[in-house]
Amino acid sequence: MPPNDEWSSKRERQYQHIKNSLKSRGKREKLAEEIAARTVNKERAQHGEAREASRSSIDDVSAAHRGGQRSHTGEQGRTYAQLYNEARSRGIKGRSGMNKAELLKAVGR
Repeated sequence: MPPNDEWSSKRERQYQHIKNSLKSRGKREKLAEEIAARTVNKERAQHGEAREASRSSIDDVSAAHRGGQRSHTGEQGRTYAQLYNEARSRGIKGRSGMNKAELLKAVGR
């Protein structure tokens, strides 16, 4: 578990479950830890357990409800907001005028 005293025992179990599941599917240890931590932190934000939370964490549909629709492998893929945020973090010019397909092409798969 990452050094974070605020996680409850429920969130610790959730973290371990996600991490072990990812490792059993062949993900590297570090990547499994990162994905598990991000998932748990997003759940905490959506349930009001986090001190700070991004707007996309709060406004987005929960992972349990979404059921893997945006697992980065299906046709749907990431949301427009996720692609836009990635484009912004990479400093891609003209992103505000791009549609989802153009953002996907700009940030790459």
